[in-house]
Order: sequence, then C-alpha cells, then structure tokens
Amino acid sequence: MSESLRVRKRQRTRERIATAAAQLVTQNGLSATTADQIAQAADVARATFFRYFESKEYAVAEGFTATWIAAITDALRRQPPDLSVTEALTAAFSELTPGFALVEQNIAEIERQTRDSLSLRAWTLLCYLNFETAIAEAIAPRLPDLTVDDPRPRLIGALAMASVRISIDDWLRDGGSLSDRISRAVNSMAARPIKE
Repeated sequence: MSESLRVRKRQRTRERIATAAAQLVTQNGLSATTADQIAQAADVARATFFRYFESKEYAVAEGFTATWIAAITDALRRQPPDLSVTEALTAAFSELTPGFALVEQNIAEIERQTRDSLSLRAWTLLCYLNFETAIAEAIAPRLPDLTVDDPRPRLIGALAMASVRISIDDWLRDGGSLSDRISRAVNSMAARPIKE
C-alpha cells in the first residue's frame, strides 16, 4: 500500500470516529456517551479509538467542528454574489442559528467540561481557529482587490467566531436562547459594515 493511500485511509478512519462521536453525543449527551460506544459506532476497536483520540471529548470536538465548518462554509457559498461580506455572513448565520437550538444542551455540557480541562481548552481554541480559517477562505472571493497577504479574510473570520464565543459565554452565564444571542452578535457586525 502506498504512503498516500495509508494517509487517506487513516484520515477516513479518524473522520469516521469523529462523526460517530458527534452523532452519539447529539443523541445521548456527552456524559451518557462512552469511548467504547463511539468505537463500536465507528466500527473500530477500542485501542484504535485511543490511537486516534486522547479522549471522547477530543473526538466529539472534532466531529462537531467538521460538521459545523461544513455547514457554515456551505451557507456562506450559497449566498448571492451581490451581497457584501457582512450581508453574506449575516444571512449565512441566520440560516444556521435554528440548528443551535437543537444542540444547546450538548453545547452547554461540552463547554462546561472543556472549561475544567486545560488541554481541552487548548483544543477548543484550535477548533475556533479552524472555523476562522474556513470562514476566511469562504468569504475571501467577496473582497475586492484581494492580495496574497491581505488580512481582511482572517480578520472577518476571527470577528465572526468571536461573536459566537461571546454569545456562548453570555448564554452560559445568563441563559436565554443561544440562537438569539448568536443572531444578535453576528447582526451587530452589520451595524458597522466591514470596509470592502
């Protein structure tokens, strides 16, 4: 087997485990989901699971991240080309926010566990960076006069994810609707449009 084929096979296995982890947690919650259940759902041995992931939380984080990155970038790419960057971001997040209501309890459980673990907090920051990069790549074609070293796409991605992070923080502290909080935060970006 060639090295590239081995790499692709390992990547597919990792994705399968992460997807199974996210699906099980969505159905059953984080505390009710075990590494053994994830391994079984992904059709891998327990030892294989731990070769790819340090804990179930890491697998869940990667699974959720991949799912939501695909959802966010797909929603951004579906927006009409005549929309500005801020209009496209606002419209894309408007499409997605009802989905947050379906996973609010899972998000709360994961966020609370993450905040109790230094290594998981570091992992979460990496996940947010992956979101920022994906948003930057999806939004870049909408920016005129884009240059190779143009900071605008990354700044926009960072601003969008900062809106999500602040919304989650406020929601965990004060309650209410996570979907509403994210909508308000992302819409506030449009109040002072990004220079394009």
